[in-house]
Amino acid sequence: MFDGFINSLYIIASIFFILSLGGLSHQESAVRGNVFGILGMILAVGGTIAAKSLDSIGIVIGMMAVGGVIGILVTMRVRMTAMPQLVAILHSLVGLAAVLVGFANFIEPLTEFEGTEKLVHEIEIFVGVFIGAITFTGSVAAFGKLQGLISSSPLMLPLRHWLNLAIVIFCVWLGAEFLTADSLVSGTNFLLIMTLLAFILGLHLVLAIGGADMPVVISMLNSYSGWAAAATGFMLANDLLILVGALVGSSGAILSYIMCRAMNRHFVSVIMGGFGTTSKSSASGESGGEISEIFPDETASLLNSSKSIVIVPGYGMAVAHAQHPVAELTRRLRDKGITVRFAIHPVAGRMPGHMNVLLAEAKVPYDIVMEMDEINEDMPDTDAILVIGANDIVNPSAQEDDDGPIAGMPVIEVWKAKNTIVLKRSMASGYAGVDNPLFYKENNRMLFGDAKDSIDKLVALVE
Repeated sequence: MFDGFINSLYIIASIFFILSLGGLSHQESAVRGNVFGILGMILAVGGTIAAKSLDSIGIVIGMMAVGGVIGILVTMRVRMTAMPQLVAILHSLVGLAAVLVGFANFIEPLTEFEGTEKLVHEIEIFVGVFIGAITFTGSVAAFGKLQGLISSSPLMLPLRHWLNLAIVIFCVWLGAEFLTADSLVSGTNFLLIMTLLAFILGLHLVLAIGGADMPVVISMLNSYSGWAAAATGFMLANDLLILVGALVGSSGAILSYIMCRAMNRHFVSVIMGGFGTTSKSSASGESGGEISEIFPDETASLLNSSKSIVIVPGYGMAVAHAQHPVAELTRRLRDKGITVRFAIHPVAGRMPGHMNVLLAEAKVPYDIVMEMDEINEDMPDTDAILVIGANDIVNPSAQEDDDGPIAGMPVIEVWKAKNTIVLKRSMASGYAGVDNPLFYKENNRMLFGDAKDSIDKLVALVE
């Protein structure tokens, strides 16, 4: 009777998780999706605790309380600009949990298995620890790149792909030895060696990926964390954890594939650690000509006389915390009868949907936030474009050069508009480290300064 009740809770929790994913696929329903996810997790954790005869239930509840308080404090202190780093480091915790659970389950198993069941269980442990270890160090490396602690340039070791292949082959051999080990000590040693190699592999896979591909890396690590959770579910014989892990893993893989298509990258190439990535940075550090500077009063005059305006936000808008002034500028322009829309590149910012989150926080209407493919064809009929802190996603060299970090990446074709104004602090290159020919085009003007300060001035001048 009680088991049936727990299973019912698990089924309801699974439904909530599926509804959560569905809700998170649209801006309008994202809040509802988060609520469904929270409800599902409450049922899942509560049902799991109730299903186990825990002698140390007090310790479990206490540790959950400590973890919950830490989580609340972290989320209250983390700025929106640091959300990608937070996501990356949380992925690392999932991977580390899979590693620790795997070792604990091997050294002191909850259930004694014999024969084929023992073999299957040990395979689950080995694979779970392997995926978890790659997820852990890969996520730490992604955090380092996003936080600026590690260079965004790809690490191009000689024969790096052969090195990765050698590590995988050696781990397979270690797996065979692990399954045939005649003692707990020798089996633990094989598992430990494999874990250390998987740590190195995860680190190298992400370090070999350039900064321009980091949004894909974040979604890829999301997938890895899901599969690590599913592997943990197999180790613990928890059906709900398997289901949730599979949902996260598969949805993350689908998102990674979509992101790769948006950047003209090969999915397999990215997950294999930037396979085929060139070490060249086309036009990096080179000046493409003379720039034309513009000032806030001139910019406001141009905006006031325009009929159609497109705003292209980038990571610089997030860094300057300019989303609220941008929303106010949008409101004032629309009150004047001017058509204002936003053009969002799929990889703008440091994670999928980064710009959408910022604009939603500033209460920008969803119906004027357009995807790149929806708005590119309207660029020639646009009077003015404001590029706020974006660089690589509006770089014409992506279509003109055959190599380099962003070669072939679809971009927002802002240079086709009648007037383009780029808001930047300086002429520094973007995250991919390449120069942007847009800055030197005849119809482009540079508005230098902090994006928030610049937009505040425009808000005051737009009447």
